[in-house]
Amino acid sequence: MATSSIDKIQYFNDAPTCACKVSLDYLGDKWILIIIRDLFRYRYTFTQFKNDSDEKIATNILTDRLKKLRELNIINFQLNNKNKRIKEYYLTDRGIELYDIIYQLQSWTIKNVDFNFSENTKKWKDFKENSSREDVIMTYKKNYINFRKKAFGF
Repeated sequence: MATSSIDKIQYFNDAPTCACKVSLDYLGDKWILIIIRDLFRYRYTFTQFKNDSDEKIATNILTDRLKKLRELNIINFQLNNKNKRIKEYYLTDRGIELYDIIYQLQSWTIKNVDFNFSENTKKWKDFKENSSREDVIMTYKKNYINFRKKAFGF
């Protein structure tokens, strides 16, 4: 799943820059990570992103972030076989690599923030407590790859 140098995203500034800043320039918006999280939860249509997440993203923001993620080759879409007006989004291999970030953010939050866990967070925490970091990350990536293959054919 490694990205070759030919496929790398071209940064818009030639000045020497910290890698953390560069990644935040592309991924630092909360909606970007919410959409990626939702894709890992097998949500893949505009309507699912809009209606099935508790965060209630505005339509214009969702449209903008989906466009940005496509431009970065983090996601792509296929048209629904039965209704060509419906785009079905999926994570590219570059997008699947971002699960490591989701894992780290969730781990840090559970360790450092007192909040009411959603059902998904409870299940994830239980799985994490009984598995190694590598196993959790591998399992979520592998499960998504299997889903993508079944839903999208690759």
